[in-house]
This record gives sequence, structure tokens and C-alpha cells, in this order.
Amino acid sequence: MEWILQPWPWYVSGPLIGLTVPLLLILGNKAFGISSSLRHICAACAPANIPFFRYDWRQERWNLFYVAGVLIGGAIAARLLTTGEPVVVDPRLMEELSSYGITSTEGLVPSELVSWDALMHPRGLVMMVAGGFLVGFGTRYAGGCTSGHSIMGLSNLQWPSLVATICFMAGGFLMANLILPYILRLSH
Repeated sequence: MEWILQPWPWYVSGPLIGLTVPLLLILGNKAFGISSSLRHICAACAPANIPFFRYDWRQERWNLFYVAGVLIGGAIAARLLTTGEPVVVDPRLMEELSSYGITSTEGLVPSELVSWDALMHPRGLVMMVAGGFLVGFGTRYAGGCTSGHSIMGLSNLQWPSLVATICFMAGGFLMANLILPYILRLSH
């Protein structure tokens, strides 16, 4: 049981994630991606007369089961597959975060960034609300999320997925190294 409690190395988890692509294609010519599930949920729950939601979402209900499985699996892992030990974070990162006033060491995300209290602070508002909007907008604008483009699209040699993946990587680099430090300094 100990092997499942530890992070898996990239050379195990990477191929397992990559093997979902041919598995989905072989089992039913399905495309992997998570962001489209929100569209399916909206089409199923609120079938308004909006052209974007007028399609047969039942054809894609397998995706809703997949997302439900991801959520249930995450809940099971968070509840039953934890050791109780604190998450090990590189000391250099902890030092950098403490220079921004972030000292929380419990959980995967510091409570100074993501919590109800943080939402009432300008830094938390920017991180959660503006960041969530930008992620949603970018996903819709790119026609998919990182899993859809970077895993499924690249394996199918789709040119738009290559462009989207390059943009995701460049945006992540810019955010982590230039924009995030500025946002973290908002209150410090």
C-alpha cells in the first residue's frame, strides 16, 4: 500500500496518462479533454435556446462519467490515501514565498492564497476571481484545455494543439516568473 501513497515518477505516470489517448480512440473514437464537460453539463441542465448549447449532449455523456470519476477519485485520494505528513516543498520555494508574506505550510495551496479569508483581500480576489475568469476565457478561446490540446491534440498531430500548447507553456512561464511575483507583492 505504501507505493500508492507516494508520488509516482514521471516515467510511470506520464505513459499512463499518454495511454489514455489510444485507449479512448480504440474504445470509441473519443477525444480526451475536461473543459468540454462544463458545456455538456450546461446543455443538459439548462437547455436554453442558446445555439452553443443546442446539440445532442447525450452523445458525450461518457465525458460526464469520466469527470465524475475524476472528482470521486480525488475525494477518495484526499480522504483515504494521505499519510498525514505535511507536503514536502523545496526550501528555496518556501523562502521565496515567505518573502511575499506567505508562510502557510499546510495543504497543497497556501491558505493565504486560496481561502474564504484570502478572497476578501485584493491579492486573493485577483488570484481566484480574475484568474478563474482568465482560465475560463482562455480555455474557450483556445477551443480546449491543456489536457485536451497537450495530450490528445498533440498525439493526433493537430497543428492548433501545438500552437495552443506553446501558448500554454509561454503563458505559464510568464505568469510564474513575471506576473505572479507582482500579484503576491500587492499586500506585502
